[in-house]
Amino acid sequence: MHKYTSMTRLAAAVALACGAFGAQAQTAGTWSISAGAIRISPNVSSGTLSAPSTAGLTVGIGGDTQPTISVERMLTDHWAVEVPIAPAFTHSITGDGAIAGVGEIGTVKALPISVFARYHFFEATARVRPYAMLGVTYAKFYGARGSAILNALNPINPPGGTTLSVESRFALTPGFGVTAMINDRWFVDAHYAHSFLKTTTTLSTGQSITTKINPDAFTIGVGLHF
Repeated sequence: MHKYTSMTRLAAAVALACGAFGAQAQTAGTWSISAGAIRISPNVSSGTLSAPSTAGLTVGIGGDTQPTISVERMLTDHWAVEVPIAPAFTHSITGDGAIAGVGEIGTVKALPISVFARYHFFEATARVRPYAMLGVTYAKFYGARGSAILNALNPINPPGGTTLSVESRFALTPGFGVTAMINDRWFVDAHYAHSFLKTTTTLSTGQSITTKINPDAFTIGVGLHF
């Protein structure tokens, strides 16, 4: 009987401890880490390539999906700072406007470096917590390459081909999301963010084109509070 009573008390203590951890999992001072995937989908509004070029030459930019890790620190029961980490995205640059349908005229790698402030609604003990987020993103562009199609289209294409450079820029990035607890420690998180991003691409032959990329970012992951 004594053994049974001791086991019952131990089980109750463990249950209370787990419940206490669960209640504190989203409170001030706690951390979380999640892993998942992020899809970057540009919403392109393109200017025209400067002369000499085909009149009305504009561009489109394709999306890409990469794995991602996110680290979050709760500053209070509601406010948090989040830093997402992902490898570089590869975006296809395609002909549009007067040259729509020609295909890929180049590619560029983009490494978005972001920091977000997040405000979590409801109490820290809630199993489902929506949140609003606002961040700053530095879009680092590198590795831009022109294609054979670009070389054929460029009226002043030099020997060796036309090369590209894309200007890296800062962007404001608002968004919203939701965290749903699976149990006292594990959770599923999904969020959407939109960056107001404008950049300029310059060809080695001197022509340039300014483009509003304004990408949407869709992220989903599974994480752990600690």
